[in-house]
Amino acid sequence: MISAVPLHIVNHPLVQDALMELRDKRTEPPAFRRAANRISVLLAAEALRDVPSVGGMVTTPLGPAAGSVVRGDVVVVPVLRAGLGMLDAVLELLPAARVGHIGLQRDEMTAVASQYYSKLPPDMSGAFVLMIDPMLATGGSAVAALDLIRRAGGHNVRMICIVAAPEGIALVARHHPDVHIYTPVVDQGLNAHKFIVPGLGDFGDRLYGT
Repeated sequence: MISAVPLHIVNHPLVQDALMELRDKRTEPPAFRRAANRISVLLAAEALRDVPSVGGMVTTPLGPAAGSVVRGDVVVVPVLRAGLGMLDAVLELLPAARVGHIGLQRDEMTAVASQYYSKLPPDMSGAFVLMIDPMLATGGSAVAALDLIRRAGGHNVRMICIVAAPEGIALVARHHPDVHIYTPVVDQGLNAHKFIVPGLGDFGDRLYGT
């Protein structure tokens, strides 16, 4: 059973269509990258619904027009290496966002994540932080990354992933219950090797053809 957590299932038909292409074992890396970009844009747009904005005014060729523009400090943090496959899509929406990177390596035997790299922007205390990691499996990597973001001063944090497992959601909820998770699907669970079932395989390997 999933613990109480701000979990948002994104059921948009275009999200679900891209997810099916990513799941299909016949999808080759070029098509996989395109589908990953497509789904990432849509997930990020949903997660950024409450990004800070202010009223503004511009002059069109026919006169003045009122509207709103994004304001405030936004930080995007991909979890390496797979999260890089989602970064460009997010920056298409928020080209002015600051970017941090967190590198975590999962031990194939223990499934425990160890940090090998962390570079986060300074002064994140007032930032709207979007962490991107395509697979939320055991939750160990997500919790480790969120711990680093918290220590760097990040408080207002959202997370987007492409496939999630109940085990990972429960672990994030236990350690960071205020972090909102956006995903198109929560799968059955993990197999003996801690891979999500049915999942989509190793996201990084399929993205980079390794």
